[in-house]
Amino acid sequence: MSVEKSKFDLKLEQVKEKLQTLEDKLSQGIDDNKEFAKTSKEYSDLKPVVEAIDEYFTTKSNMEQAQELLKDPEMKELAEMEYHEAKHQLPEMEDKIKIMLLPKDEADEKNAILEIRAGTGGDEAALFAGNLLEMYRGLATNKGWRFEITNVNEAEVGGVKEAIVEISGQNVFSQLKYESGVHRVQRVPETETQGRVHTSAATVAVMPEAEDIDIQIDPKDLRIDTFRASGAGGQHVNKTESAVRITHIPTNTVAECQDGRSQLANKDKAMKTLKARIYDAERQKQEQARAADRKSKVGTGDRSARIRTYNYPQGRISEHRINLTLYKLDDALAGGPALQEIIDALTAEENLEKLANLEA
Repeated sequence: MSVEKSKFDLKLEQVKEKLQTLEDKLSQGIDDNKEFAKTSKEYSDLKPVVEAIDEYFTTKSNMEQAQELLKDPEMKELAEMEYHEAKHQLPEMEDKIKIMLLPKDEADEKNAILEIRAGTGGDEAALFAGNLLEMYRGLATNKGWRFEITNVNEAEVGGVKEAIVEISGQNVFSQLKYESGVHRVQRVPETETQGRVHTSAATVAVMPEAEDIDIQIDPKDLRIDTFRASGAGGQHVNKTESAVRITHIPTNTVAECQDGRSQLANKDKAMKTLKARIYDAERQKQEQARAADRKSKVGTGDRSARIRTYNYPQGRISEHRINLTLYKLDDALAGGPALQEIIDALTAEENLEKLANLEA
């Protein structure tokens, strides 16, 4: 019996053909190193998708064979069982493949530069910014990521006015990219004598770490200034001009670092931050163009959007973009499973939006 293939099935066959083409290309040999690396990565990314497609086609074939056997009285009972089992599995398999085929953010696998700044709320905002810094440190520890503070401006009352962190590990940016935006806290400050709840805020920006292949900067476009480090930091503070500030003149982008022990280390770290900021600005520009008609702000990294509220009296954390509320504030602030639950929910929401756009 000939069954007409659906548009979805035809698309899956095209994906299989693409993998075969890549395999043939690799087996024939590629002289150019960059082209070889690109083709190899494309092949390794596509291989698990094709394995899922093969499993899908096998299950579909089993269902069609079982449907034929339903006509045989002796085989009907067994065929009915196989038919219903395959029919139940197919929609899940289809959804899994669709998500695997979604356009991927090229930056997802990159390390990230995390910036936290105290916003409205004075001392309380600085304390909250410090809480956020520890929250991401906890998440990094739980995931086995490397967490390195490259620049910090500590507040006199505790907490931080500003902190810049390099976070490296597996798929860091894909997990942290939804954290960009305004984080709001509601709690009673220690200095509040009448027990009133105050609202403060801090802003978070997460940028993918730029590699040389992502962005090229002409040294002539840079102005590098050195100055004496200030604040906590050890014996070198205020004695040598180890702190470094780099300005990218065409874009007026500035990055500085004074946390390292040498001018060379600070220059290297400041350069990483500068590249990330320029690369991220370009990505934001492209994303805004693509997302001009999108209603959802999930995944757009809008830095001015209020994204989350941390309510201490109620032990509540509310993620406003997806209307998710959890009464697990302490766990989230420790970078525990509650924070991962929010990240996973945001990822799922963006995938659903991408699927809707794909099928529209």
